[in-house]
Amino acid sequence: MGFLIRVVINAFAIGVVTLIPALQVSVIPFPPGETLQLILTLLIVAAIFALVNTIIGTVIKVLAFPLYILTLGLIGLLINAFLLWLTAWFTSFWNWGLRVEDFWWGVVAAIIITLINWVVGIVIRPRKD
Repeated sequence: MGFLIRVVINAFAIGVVTLIPALQVSVIPFPPGETLQLILTLLIVAAIFALVNTIIGTVIKVLAFPLYILTLGLIGLLINAFLLWLTAWFTSFWNWGLRVEDFWWGVVAAIIITLINWVVGIVIRPRKD
């Protein structure tokens, strides 16, 4: 259940990022490209992003632990941007999916996605009384 919630939140965050044209991040829906296909594409891209973040991201974060200490955690921004770019690369083999035109705008997009995930996570987190 937690994975599905994370996928929906990621889909929302990626959808918000694609609404900012300056970031040069877009989602190309699979044909015929209607609203339903766009939503399904966002959910599939978010699921791929969650899997990439869970599998590859964990390995990279463990290996980069000394860099986290050295840079006081700022390397995490580059790692998250790399994972977003990797998700775009995985989906580039099809005619639909995530497109990140520039890596540095991808860094900004990854920061926005992280902030949205953080805020939504705070809002929907169950409260312990």
